[in-house]
Amino acid sequence: MKAVRLYEYNRPFGEALKLVNVPDPKITSPTDVIVKIAGAGVCRTDIHIVQAVWRDALGNPNLPYTIGHENAGFVEEVGSSVTGLAKGDPVICHPLMTCGLCRACRTGYDMACEHGVFPGLDGTDGGYAEYLKTSERTIIKLAPGTDPVPLAPFADAGITAYHAVKKALPYIYAGTQVVVVGIGGLGHFAVQLLKVMSPATVIALDTNRERLTFAEQLGADRVALAADDGGIKEVLNATGGSGADVVLDFVAENDTPSYALQYMRQSRGATYIVVGYGGVVAPTTLDMISKEINVIGSIVGSYAELTELMELNRQGRVHISSTTFPLSDYEHALDELDAGRVLGRGVLVP
Repeated sequence: MKAVRLYEYNRPFGEALKLVNVPDPKITSPTDVIVKIAGAGVCRTDIHIVQAVWRDALGNPNLPYTIGHENAGFVEEVGSSVTGLAKGDPVICHPLMTCGLCRACRTGYDMACEHGVFPGLDGTDGGYAEYLKTSERTIIKLAPGTDPVPLAPFADAGITAYHAVKKALPYIYAGTQVVVVGIGGLGHFAVQLLKVMSPATVIALDTNRERLTFAEQLGADRVALAADDGGIKEVLNATGGSGADVVLDFVAENDTPSYALQYMRQSRGATYIVVGYGGVVAPTTLDMISKEINVIGSIVGSYAELTELMELNRQGRVHISSTTFPLSDYEHALDELDAGRVLGRGVLVP
């Protein structure tokens, strides 16, 4: 089969990654499932993998391996103990292969599985390929006749946004003003989810006017352009001078966290939820206690949350905007994402 594999770090995409022929994956465990990939989401984390941002955190994985962690397609083959799945079933894969036995798994916090395997990130082969070997525990069966191609990004971008919005819900009430920072692959989900799941007034913030127009089409109540001051003035204008009650930061690079702390209302109890990464969150301890600032980290969602999100999608309440690229066009897809020219999410199609 064809697969896009990482051979070197910190090189241009066309040099670090290569489209090569590799053997088809084989069933080796009773719980294995082989998925014929219909679509593989193109994520900024894939860019960061090439840039070695995750290398040490992931234990310096052996190269080469196939990247791609947002995967959907059709069941091709199953292990001997797998029930309820048949060849041809449309499915989406939770990105983490979990053990089901550790405390995190037992309590439903399975994205923190102590023995988890993360295809496409930790050296395990992912879904920038024609086939993916995964575990029965990752599989969510979609409704018969569903086209999995555009749904692949729900597997990470979607549930990461969903998990973050659920963390925000205890701090949202009628009249709450929520700023969504970054209307990209994750932020465009968050705008919709906030409107579906809460009474919040949603303010979309981005550096790109086209994405702000996109956010309005998705239901954002107001928009703010991040200009030289990071958008502080526009956020204050959009909130009537009070600042935001909740900030969901899907960027969190460079100076964004310092700006985000200034988007928030300065009276007590504002909440900053950090989903992106690359910057430093550094409120003073005096501000933390005097203003009772909540700073909350948020990562990918659980298997249960992915099932909930796919049901919202099935009901037509949450949509994805996606642009497809042939698998062979992976370099162009990553370049487009890196340059900020993809509205919503890019998807590779083998």
